[in-house]
Amino acid sequence: MMHGWGFGGGMLGLGFLGMGFQLLFWIGVIVLVIYLFRRAGSGFGVCRGMGQRDALEILRERYARGEISTEEFIQMKQELTR
Repeated sequence: MMHGWGFGGGMLGLGFLGMGFQLLFWIGVIVLVIYLFRRAGSGFGVCRGMGQRDALEILRERYARGEISTEEFIQMKQELTR
């Protein structure tokens, strides 16, 4: 029989240290899957990422900067809120 560093318990004989490495490994896999899912989803409009603004917010900013008139603002806002 091998004692000490033998292959026992499915953890290469490292005891709690081996369990810790297994736990860290699976946490890393889960985090990676979530990261890849969110990254892939943001390209298709599934998840709104940071830095993306909705059209009404952009319209308000253009109006505040004076790029469009009051009449244009009201007309565009009505079209967006339909």
